[in-house]
Amino acid sequence: MLVDALKEALRGTDPNTIKKQLSTYVPADVQKVLAATGIRDEHVFPVPALLESKPTLVGYYRLLLGVPQKSFYKGNTGMGQFKSMETRGLLKPAKRPDLEGYCTAMAHSLAELVRQMSPPISKRDVLELPLLTLGSQIQGGNNNTIGKRATVEVFLAVSGLVKGHIVSQDERRITIQNAAGRRVTIALASDPDIRIQEDFEGQLRNKVAIEIKGGTDVSNAHNRAGEAEKSHQKAKKEGFRDYWTIISKAGLNVEKLKSESPTTNDWFDVAQVLGREGEDWNQFKSRFADAAGIPLK
Repeated sequence: MLVDALKEALRGTDPNTIKKQLSTYVPADVQKVLAATGIRDEHVFPVPALLESKPTLVGYYRLLLGVPQKSFYKGNTGMGQFKSMETRGLLKPAKRPDLEGYCTAMAHSLAELVRQMSPPISKRDVLELPLLTLGSQIQGGNNNTIGKRATVEVFLAVSGLVKGHIVSQDERRITIQNAAGRRVTIALASDPDIRIQEDFEGQLRNKVAIEIKGGTDVSNAHNRAGEAEKSHQKAKKEGFRDYWTIISKAGLNVEKLKSESPTTNDWFDVAQVLGREGEDWNQFKSRFADAAGIPLK
């Protein structure tokens, strides 16, 4: 969806059509700025003909603005109808999205980008801006993968703690019978990542919400703690009583983390929990056994 895709679309589209459509979307003052720097208008501004030829170019122009996928396609932007064009290259003639509306909206934002750049926009900017923001997008996707892997690993560690008490188990849920004879469910979920619930006379009671943050980037740690707080606030509304956050504590001031997530009752270092050794792992085992109602080995 980068410059090579744009060149491919240009080769397969009538240049007169592109020129006519550009005159509709590109303001005259911005045309002059681009002409002075030798940048072709279509390298900055989308037109319906190019998007019909290469639907994934929706992503090229989004990256030029530096807007993440998540915020670009969320409900209130009106851009959700174009997501499948970027991610899957789909443009169904029977249900054609409002390409004209997309080009109008993007032209407004891109024109402001060109006007406000100082020094003036250059060919190098046009080549590098999408790559720079694509890097952030890939990193975001990588962080999600790290987080999911950490959650699964914690779930496996938990399954080892309750071994010998398990009544039933699958990939996402473990049911045990605790010392009081009650059923306790430990389940992978989202918001929270892991939930512990106990069956009291046929009614599930929400006991512990566990948020797991697998990233180790120190500069982004407080954002991860803030994300945990949002999840715990949601769990609080659902009636959970305890809120644990498993996060990388290396090189961090835990008191600062606590200010980012005041709802968290207990903090555990993710490296120690995944490695199943260390003071935090021992504390986690003790707290978990108490919450589940089983004897600690």
